[in-house]
Amino acid sequence: MTRPVDTAAETPQPLARTLVAEYLGSLLLAALVIGSGIAAQRLSPSDTGLQLVENAAATAAGLFAIILMFAPISGAHFNPVVSCVDAALGGLAWWRALAYVPVQIAGCVSGAVVANLMFSAPAISISTKDRATTAHGLAEVVATIGLVLVIFTLTRSGRGERAPAAVGAYIGAAYWFTSSTSFANPAITIGRMFSDTFAGIAPSSVPLFLAAQLVGGGLAVLLVRGLYPTGAGPGTTSTVQRARSESGTTRQPLPHRGCPLVGRTPAPRAIRSGHFASARSRRLCSARDTRTGLDESGAVTALRMAVFGPGGRDHICTV
Repeated sequence: MTRPVDTAAETPQPLARTLVAEYLGSLLLAALVIGSGIAAQRLSPSDTGLQLVENAAATAAGLFAIILMFAPISGAHFNPVVSCVDAALGGLAWWRALAYVPVQIAGCVSGAVVANLMFSAPAISISTKDRATTAHGLAEVVATIGLVLVIFTLTRSGRGERAPAAVGAYIGAAYWFTSSTSFANPAITIGRMFSDTFAGIAPSSVPLFLAAQLVGGGLAVLLVRGLYPTGAGPGTTSTVQRARSESGTTRQPLPHRGCPLVGRTPAPRAIRSGHFASARSRRLCSARDTRTGLDESGAVTALRMAVFGPGGRDHICTV
């Protein structure tokens, strides 16, 4: 459901590998949504509100993890709308996006079957939950626009590494602020037809949801192009660059020795053993990252500001 910037998009992975990733990710997504819905229904049979809390919390946390698993391979779309928007914005070849769609649908249908079986239910049970109302259709337009904006405003402004957490948080919230509980995904909509449980949707409601999601995706493309017409290009300042500028960091870089925050080399023994190191080892984090060419003290400053605020601790690289 997302496309972080530091993924295989720069060097495309073999198509077969990306399709497997999209299938597995979609399967896990559907199993997560439907399975947590079944569990919530059985654990809290008389409290629909509590069922929704349990379903939303599991979905938000699980989605974050699934995106992290597969983003480096396929971009972790798991959603035909996201794939098509990515292609429309030039981030993915159209032929590859169209190859993703049937795999995503097949994965979500498979995930529904797996979820049913995990809870000793029939492998396939067509849902009878009617959701075809004008309010639900509007909710799906809004939910899809929001999801696409979360993904692509982050990636086009150089903050793609935050997308997995942001997507999980948005979907968890959208369970509550939309009357449709935020499907925002044609593949999962089709998959949820095959489970007559808390998260299911009746086949008669599916066309409305699909149409609303496509409309939402189209509107989101226009909004993304208007808000970020050139992506993360000139004029866009990354978090690290902004933090360095605000902190006035001018220290000359030391030879690279491998900072655990951004370095690629093995971490010092103190990190592996879980102990805090001395001030000398903290200073190693001001080394220059030979891979990115950035002064690593900027990364430390950015992370410090994100966690503790502008007036927080001077050092958080406890190695």
